[in-house]
Amino acid sequence: MSVTIQVLTGAQMLAAVGDLARLRIAVFAEWPYLYDGAEAYEESYLREFAEATDAVLVAARDGARVVGMATASPMAVQKAEFRGPFESRGLDVAGLFYFGESVLLPEYRGQGIGHAFFDHREAQARRCGAKATTFAAVVRPLDHPDLPEGYVPLDGFWRRRGYVPVEGLVTELAWKDHRDEGDRPKPMQYWMREQG
Repeated sequence: MSVTIQVLTGAQMLAAVGDLARLRIAVFAEWPYLYDGAEAYEESYLREFAEATDAVLVAARDGARVVGMATASPMAVQKAEFRGPFESRGLDVAGLFYFGESVLLPEYRGQGIGHAFFDHREAQARRCGAKATTFAAVVRPLDHPDLPEGYVPLDGFWRRRGYVPVEGLVTELAWKDHRDEGDRPKPMQYWMREQG
């Protein structure tokens, strides 16, 4: 496999919104998100993200095919659900850079693409003067009926990148998974790393 990594901004990023929407739906349908998504909603959400000042999208392509993407933008331009846990603690979101989705098709994992996603997003955060980078990951109970046998969480990967979960820094985001009748809130734990 010959995968190329490209950093997209502005109009380039907006042009990739459809690809990212389809990838999000495909990858987030898996454990632990179990997301039952709709392309129209995804495109609207992602268009808003892409139009944010200093936002960046990192795309992984195998030839012309987009096989993975990751997004990032200043936390200050994120919705209240994302900013709220920081603001309620009196933390200045102006110095934070938020990493949104990082989605990669299963057959492309384990090749260093995830590291490239973090490298490029952290570089953008530093260019924008961010003091720290952060992302949120869903928390699922260990007795969940859909937990795959032998599942290995990404915690080790994130820790090797220098990220740690911040105790008590949790938000709730609502979405419909395949067991839900409609959108239901799920806890999302924030992980953070200081940028030097």
